[in-house]
Amino acid sequence: MPEALNSIFSTNKSFLSSFSHLKPHFSSSNHEFPHPRQVLFPISSKTTISVPIKPTKTRDTASISPKGPMPNSDFQEKMLYLDSIGIDFISVISDYPPVISVSLADIKSKVEFMTSMDFTIIEFRRIVGMCPEILTSRVSDIVPIFTFLLREARVNGSDIKRVIHRRPRLLACSIKDRLRPTLYFLQSIGIEEVNKHTHLLSCSVENKLMTRIDYFENIGFSRRDATTMFRRFPQLFCYSIKDNLEPKFNYFVVEMGRDLKELKEFPQYFSFSLEHRIKPRHKCCVDMGVCFPLPILLKTNEARFHDRLEVCCNSSIPLSSSPLWCKNCVIDSI
Repeated sequence: MPEALNSIFSTNKSFLSSFSHLKPHFSSSNHEFPHPRQVLFPISSKTTISVPIKPTKTRDTASISPKGPMPNSDFQEKMLYLDSIGIDFISVISDYPPVISVSLADIKSKVEFMTSMDFTIIEFRRIVGMCPEILTSRVSDIVPIFTFLLREARVNGSDIKRVIHRRPRLLACSIKDRLRPTLYFLQSIGIEEVNKHTHLLSCSVENKLMTRIDYFENIGFSRRDATTMFRRFPQLFCYSIKDNLEPKFNYFVVEMGRDLKELKEFPQYFSFSLEHRIKPRHKCCVDMGVCFPLPILLKTNEARFHDRLEVCCNSSIPLSSSPLWCKNCVIDSI
């Protein structure tokens, strides 16, 4: 057997040496050549050696091919149905992408439920525009929210549509994690008629409500006084600290030079426009040398404000250092 192998190698060596004068040449073009399953080298008249060629790796087209039919038909059906009730499916997807995975049957069930609750298609369209998340909610999740609002938040049945219209996001909130904890918090600070402030129920206690109370503590109010302000005017919870509370407070202290006690008594100050109400009226009072209590300064309409300004210019008495306080206005605000 060793002699046979030596014979094979010497034969192959002489065979290959006959091609040694040739230089390899590769075409610039990229050709594909068939790959034989095996290459046979002649050894003798009776014996051959089979050398397997490693197969070329190819992409497994089966692994990247979609299984089953493409979902185009379902997508088109949802788009056509929503379009038939005036909702632009593409716009909804761009605002809230998870909507694309909702089945047509689920969408129809929500439309049917909302219409059964006396909401018109136009009203439902507005709700979806403000809170597209409702399309991904199940009817079995929405029904308990209506029950919660009616039984625990004490919303009158005749007011339920108004409540949802004002804050559609209520229908996408978790009762356990959001609505009920916020209800208990509002009640704990003394807001008894939460049914008049249901828009606050969708707010996070930690991330929104408490941060505003903390802000008023940081600028000089006690926790008790800050809580009193929110109890008197719960709308304070809705105002941005950076864009509303901060600039108005700075103007109140720096430019108006007034006492924090006035804000405690009249937290509605923060509901008025700084540029269109607070600044112009304060400037009028400074120019005339009088000072109005905050309710008189801000709540009266334009004509009545200027009438009071003229009257008070002739009846101002120095209740404190300059400017002069209007005696009649001080009495009216008590």
